[in-house]
Amino acid sequence: MPSTETVTPATAQSGTDDEEHLVRGYAGRLLVAVSVGWLAIQSGRLVLSPMLPAISADLGISDAQAGFAFTTLWGLYAVLQFPSGRLSDALSRKTLLVAGLGLSAVGFTAVAAAPSYAFLLAGAAVLGTGAGLYPTVARALVSDLYTAKQGRAFGLHTASGDLGGVASAGLAAAVLAYATWRAAFVPVVVVVVAVLVALHVWSREDYVVEARSLAVRDTVGRLLVGSRFRWLLVAYTLYAFTWQATAAFLPTFLETGKQFAPFVGQVAFGVLFGVGAVVKPTAGWLSDSVSRRALTVGALVLGATALVGVVLADSPAVAVAAVAVFAVGLLAFPPVMQSYLMDAFPDGSAGGDLGAMRTVYIGVGALGPTYVGTTATLANYDLAFWGLVVALLAAAGIVARVT
Repeated sequence: MPSTETVTPATAQSGTDDEEHLVRGYAGRLLVAVSVGWLAIQSGRLVLSPMLPAISADLGISDAQAGFAFTTLWGLYAVLQFPSGRLSDALSRKTLLVAGLGLSAVGFTAVAAAPSYAFLLAGAAVLGTGAGLYPTVARALVSDLYTAKQGRAFGLHTASGDLGGVASAGLAAAVLAYATWRAAFVPVVVVVVAVLVALHVWSREDYVVEARSLAVRDTVGRLLVGSRFRWLLVAYTLYAFTWQATAAFLPTFLETGKQFAPFVGQVAFGVLFGVGAVVKPTAGWLSDSVSRRALTVGALVLGATALVGVVLADSPAVAVAAVAVFAVGLLAFPPVMQSYLMDAFPDGSAGGDLGAMRTVYIGVGALGPTYVGTTATLANYDLAFWGLVVALLAAAGIVARVT
């Protein structure tokens, strides 16, 4: 007689496989599935930026309206990091992952079919909710599946988001050349639904849907009261502040601030994501055998040093080369630090604790573009990016002291 015992995140991942395979076996299948899902979600979200002029022209919306739609999407995405992780600890990873993928598919479809700004805004809200439910839970699942190869697994998984950034650029270029902007979301929805089905079939966990407390007070106590986690949260926030500011304004800095041709900014932006897709799994692999403290501090210092090179660059070739080195340092940080945190968090609350940290550092980090834009308006881009150099060095100092 089949067992009716509820399968929890802590027990569902233990299988008969003796080795932690990265692309085969139970763990490997789930790692590939959640990584492809993250690639698709990132592709669909990031493709909105290069297609924004076409979307605005088609729907007749202003820059302010478009900005509010982005704020809605990213705001919901940030807010839901904590509750998604906490609920995945209390219910099951599978429940939250499938819900996130389902809502993302609905959101992408609504955005693609939107006949007016109101429908676009509603689609962005659904998409932000679905996307917000997914990444923290996916990282918690990776932590469940891997121990000896956890750094490598985190590296491969986080690199899938950078591949999504590269894919979004190619997808936007192809769609705008041969079709309408709405067509860009068709392959995204197909892949998201395929991953949903794969997780439904492959995961050994049960679906669990019931009311559970978010235990906000307990989480705040673990992370902020008398804990080194509060300082690591500050460091990660400084990192996120720099990353989001750079991702938003690097092409504009090179074009407007340095008077380089627009093509230089486009190439540099592609290099940023392309290098990240290689660096993240490499850094994760190294973190399984090298001190994670040394890797994170070294990555942040390298990123800060290379960013100095970007600010001082007086030719396109030097600027792009400096961006490549900057990407090595900046994007080596997440897989190593996230692996460190998942090892340090209590087993029963790891998803919620990571989600709470992500809510804070993504939310506060979202102020990075505002900082750069405001500083560039009042002074210049050089001063704005010097501030980002200071932020990375401060983050490196904090990590060196508390880990």
